[in-house]
Amino acid sequence: MKTPTPKNIVCLWYNHDAVEAANFYARTFPDSRVTAVHKAPGDYPMGKAGDVLTVEFTVLGIPCLGLNGGPLFPHTEAFSFQVATEDQAETDRYWNAIVGHGGQESQCGWCKDKWGVNWQITPRTLTEGMAAGGAEAKRVFEAMMTMGKIDVARIDAARRG
Repeated sequence: MKTPTPKNIVCLWYNHDAVEAANFYARTFPDSRVTAVHKAPGDYPMGKAGDVLTVEFTVLGIPCLGLNGGPLFPHTEAFSFQVATEDQAETDRYWNAIVGHGGQESQCGWCKDKWGVNWQITPRTLTEGMAAGGAEAKRVFEAMMTMGKIDVARIDAARRG
């Protein structure tokens, strides 16, 4: 029996390398996997019949569809995956996997993978510190604004004042 398609799926546009991206996400993050690869039944503007058109995959439990649509619509920071991490080791593991696999660092816990998809690698202590409000949130925010990859010890120190 075929599993029903989820009601809501994140569709990510790739330039002919959705399978590579989906496989990377499946290797990198827990509760992630590639579930199906579909080839185009006919020619289309950016490909030919038989080319991989879509890839169904899950990233951290979120159902996604990778569409090999060509270079027309690149990813922007307007969309990102935010990954909550428990400690510096987990933060480092995900950050280093993305950046070390052809990605690039950005600021305030953001990085971009080699396909242009943006990621926020966000330790829970950062989120909790910001949610605390008041002086604690201000200190945490000011510390975060000086960082690329988030330094958990510095965020914890900022939370304590």
